[in-house]
Amino acid sequence: MNFKFKEASTLFQKGEIEKAENICSEIRKNDPNNFNNLNLLSIILFQKKKFEDALKILKESIKINPKQAEANNNLGLMLTKLKKYNDAISYYKKAIEINDRYTDAYNNIGIAYKELGFFKKSIFYWKKIIEIQPKNFQAYNNIGNIYLEENKDNLAIKFYDKALSLNKSFHLAYFNRGIALQKQKKLNESIDSFSEAIKLNSKYSEAYYNRGNSYRDINKLDFALSDYLSAFKIKPDLNNLFGNIFATKNNLCDWKNYNEDLSYLEKQILNNKSIMSPFTSLSTFNSTKIQNKVAKIYLSTEFGNSYLNYNNNFLNKNKKNEKIKIGYFSSDFKKHAMSHLLAGMFENHDKSNFEIYGFLLTKIKKDEMTDRIANSFDHFIDVSEKTVKEISEISRSLKIDIAIDLMGYTKSNRFQIFLEKCAPIQINYLGYSATSGSEALNYIIADHTLIDNDDKKEFSENIIYMPHTFMPNDFKNIKLQNNLKRKDFGLSDNSFVFCCFNKQYKFTPFLFDIWMDLLKEVEKSSLWLLVSNNQTVKNLIKETEKRNIDPNRVVFAHGQPLEQHLSRHSLADLFLDTFPYGAHTTCGDALWSGLPVLTLRGNTFASRVSSSLLKAINLEELITNSLDEYKSLAINLAKNPQKLIEIKKKLIINKDKTPLFNTKSYTKNLETAYKSVYKRYNENSTFDDIIIKNTRY
Repeated sequence: MNFKFKEASTLFQKGEIEKAENICSEIRKNDPNNFNNLNLLSIILFQKKKFEDALKILKESIKINPKQAEANNNLGLMLTKLKKYNDAISYYKKAIEINDRYTDAYNNIGIAYKELGFFKKSIFYWKKIIEIQPKNFQAYNNIGNIYLEENKDNLAIKFYDKALSLNKSFHLAYFNRGIALQKQKKLNESIDSFSEAIKLNSKYSEAYYNRGNSYRDINKLDFALSDYLSAFKIKPDLNNLFGNIFATKNNLCDWKNYNEDLSYLEKQILNNKSIMSPFTSLSTFNSTKIQNKVAKIYLSTEFGNSYLNYNNNFLNKNKKNEKIKIGYFSSDFKKHAMSHLLAGMFENHDKSNFEIYGFLLTKIKKDEMTDRIANSFDHFIDVSEKTVKEISEISRSLKIDIAIDLMGYTKSNRFQIFLEKCAPIQINYLGYSATSGSEALNYIIADHTLIDNDDKKEFSENIIYMPHTFMPNDFKNIKLQNNLKRKDFGLSDNSFVFCCFNKQYKFTPFLFDIWMDLLKEVEKSSLWLLVSNNQTVKNLIKETEKRNIDPNRVVFAHGQPLEQHLSRHSLADLFLDTFPYGAHTTCGDALWSGLPVLTLRGNTFASRVSSSLLKAINLEELITNSLDEYKSLAINLAKNPQKLIEIKKKLIINKDKTPLFNTKSYTKNLETAYKSVYKRYNENSTFDDIIIKNTRY
């Protein structure tokens, strides 16, 4: 029988598991108490996904010989793979009782506790390994991973460094260290760490991908694209990778194969492939249906299907607070477009009826805007070093009534806080111009321009319809400079200046075709673009030449402090919106600065924001519904200066007469919305659309 068992073991190691199973089954008939044979047979059956049989046989083996540390450990491994973590832990503990120096069991019990969220217990068992094997670099790496998940990045790096001091060839620790440095915004150092991982493992697709992310975030877009393409050659189905390639090419205005790539993306999305991040879909597709699908694929991939069909029963339903407690959650409480919009609204909140909390989600470099916003809240809480579960628990302990997600799927978001249900009412607001795809968010704040009746079915949230526009604006204490001269910005005094200060990733080749047609049709005209990357500038010059336009007619602007940026709008004649991801903050900036905005209304929230703002300021004549209409109106306005003068006069008058820039009125309407959803929830716990009446305060 020993000979037969050795034969079965050899066949198993060669991958001939059917033959190995047959021999093990034969041995079992003749020698049912051969626990070594039962152990091997259970492993074979588990590999064949005969899970119940595998578990039953391994338990038989342990019953025959309870002192088998390895068998208990293997049973724990099987249960771990079946996600029966508590059962697995009991067997790992038995293995450790049998052999208190069994490091594999210590490692595996740590993994099981990690999956259950008991991080301290994981660390406890991994430190036991280090007591037994002081040079166990993998244990140090595992502990670093826990600290990384807990947002204790400095501690994580300390443990990764220790792992690397024990094994300089441990590429996983270099990779994990790179992730920790990335989170700390130490992007150049993260690049160095990812590079070390790649030196040790040239096929490490995730290291290329994440190094590409760091290059992207320091605006070295050509390096980022190169890394994404390297990752694609190794592992083309890596989550969101092709979407990042497409987005980076767009950011570079590298439009080779644009239509083919777009078709490929759509096809893969319709086949439920995790190929693109939700945020990238906003600038890619003029389809709410596709954006909804991308969001749902992302949720399913990142967090599991359970978060798609969400149970909104809030078990610890809050008793009514004296004031309605509002929690705003963001990583952007600093000099940022979002804060530029929101600061005035925060300051205008009615503190007699509302208690306002700000939750800072990630580490930021605090500035005067951070101070201004913090001072506008009743409570400003830095939770940047807390886990999502801890943040949700803090929110629940504070009895927050309404949690406002100001980020959605934008950079540095922590969306899982809302999946953990941090408040009984949760709202998608302002930061992400599309549906979240998850019913965990009960409402989205919008208006009738952004979401009409035909669109509602593609939104997982119920809709709060604001009376004028969904977007607040705040230009407190900002004064325009009136002495700017065109020549100081490379513009001709005799030129009609079309401009677009939207970010360059929103430019598309079909829209650039129209912009070039405008320069052909309108003599002595120029196009003024805000572009932040030198390679993008070179690519746009090539695209201009390709369309037989003198590249000197395209003038490139650079970033400036807010007041100077707003002031330079006066030097342009007409703002040209992008499509399908149109202007948001930049539209409000232009209108407040007195510059008319020409927009194309599409089929998505992101393509209709400018239309919403133009309606709120009573300039609907600048909203078009097709590319031809967009082009025709741009030419008409450029060739009819008197018509444009009248529109500018109307804009200046309407700034004070219409609701768009009335922050106090906007805040009152938003508070009416909060009161409505709070009242409805406490009366019957249902969530339905809310329409806020057209009220002026």
